[in-house]
Amino acid sequence: MTEASDTLVIEPGVSRSDEFVASDRLLTTVGGTIGVAVLSTPGMISMMERNAAILALEHLPQGKATVGFEVCIKHVAGAVEGATLTAHAVLREVADNRKLRFDVEVREGDRVIGVGTHERRVIDVAQHAEATGS
Repeated sequence: MTEASDTLVIEPGVSRSDEFVASDRLLTTVGGTIGVAVLSTPGMISMMERNAAILALEHLPQGKATVGFEVCIKHVAGAVEGATLTAHAVLREVADNRKLRFDVEVREGDRVIGVGTHERRVIDVAQHAEATGS
């Protein structure tokens, strides 16, 4: 991103939260071995990523978006089917005008369910579509 209009204006410290319910495709029974449906680790991570992606998009210039690049997550507690959860994301760092590093977590009330970091990379939507043949 070399043009002045491509300079990111998103600043560290911006945050976003999104409430969701542990249901449907976010659940696992670990192949029937645990006797109850719970929030799966991939489901939890997808909600963390989704929240960070929306946060980034709210602050990016038109024609830009982000793609997930890295996750480092600990799933530290269970959440049963139907639990109301909140995904939080805080932008910790912007590097090279294209790397967005977030602190992320999922909570059920005051209880931490998952915590970690997530990195997203800024892309030009039109260039990405052209490169992938879309």
